[in-house]
Amino acid sequence: MQSQAYDGYFENGKFYPTNTPIRIPGRFRAVLTVLDLPSQGDTSTDWVDELEYMIKEDVSEKLHMDDFPRMDFGREPIVFTDKE
Repeated sequence: MQSQAYDGYFENGKFYPTNTPIRIPGRFRAVLTVLDLPSQGDTSTDWVDELEYMIKEDVSEKLHMDDFPRMDFGREPIVFTDKE
């Protein structure tokens, strides 16, 4: 019998793994141990709403390509095309 452990957090009735999603083919008996510790870091997605609000309300000066001059490497840029 082989056992595996997965690290994550439990929130609002769902388990969220801290790394990649868990994919276990088949049906197996499982035991979930909930530790009496807070999850590490903020795992909510509230920051997305805040970011979208900040972008929408942004009134700073809009930048243009001319604001970022190309760096001079002392040679012509390489142009990649299908033509030879």
